[in-house]
Amino acid sequence: MNKLQLIKQIEYFAPLELQESWDSSGTIIETLNEDINKVLIALTVTEDVYMQAKKQNCDMIISHHPLFFVPFKFKDIDIYCAHTNMDRAQGGTTDTLVKALGFDVSGQDDFLRFVDTNISIKDLNKKIKLVSPNAKLINNNNITYVKKIGFCAGSGMEFYDLAVNSGCDCFVTGDIKYHPAIDCEIAVYDIGHFESEVLIKKVFYEIIKNNKVEVVYANEKTPFENI
Repeated sequence: MNKLQLIKQIEYFAPLELQESWDSSGTIIETLNEDINKVLIALTVTEDVYMQAKKQNCDMIISHHPLFFVPFKFKDIDIYCAHTNMDRAQGGTTDTLVKALGFDVSGQDDFLRFVDTNISIKDLNKKIKLVSPNAKLINNNNITYVKKIGFCAGSGMEFYDLAVNSGCDCFVTGDIKYHPAIDCEIAVYDIGHFESEVLIKKVFYEIIKNNKVEVVYANEKTPFENI
C-alpha cells in the first residue's frame, strides 16, 4: 500500500492539528520506500519493539507514543506516531478506555471524557480490574457510590481539578504521585499509564485493516512488576 495514503487515513481519524504544541506526532522517520507491505503497531517504540519489527520484516512502525530522540539504528524503517492528537480524537485513546469499561461518553472537554452513571465503588472496582488488574484506588472520603466519572488515559492528573469542577465524584487516569493522591477529595483510580493506553493499538488496526497491508502487534508489557 502507498505509504502516504496509509498516513492520510490515520490523520483523517486523528488530525495532526489536534496535537499539543510540545508534541511530536506525525512522521518520525521517513525512508525512501513508497509502498508499505507490513506494519507493526506498538504503544511505544523501544529498541525491543524496533527489533521485533525488523525480525518480522515490517516496513513501518505505527505507535502511540512519539520519539523525541531517535537512535541512529532506527532510521532504516518508517516510524509514524499519533499521540496527543489521538488522545483528543473522537474514538481515540480515552474514548477507547471508556468503551472497554462498558460506559458511554456523555460529554467531553479537551482531553477529558465524562460519564454519567450510578454505580457503586464495589461494582466499579470490578470493571476497572478487567482492564487493569493491579489498579489502585484513592478514596480518602470513603465514597461508596459515584454519579459522574471523568476519564483521561495516560498521565492525566493535571485534569483532576477540571474533573472536580465539572461535577465528577470519580476520576480514572494513570501515573498518580503520592502528594496529589493524599489531597484527592473524590474517588480516583490510578490504573497505570500502560494499561490505560494499550487498547489504542486495536484502534490503529481498525483504521488501516482494510488496506492491502499485513498488520502485526508488538509484544509489549508494562515495565512495572508486582513483588
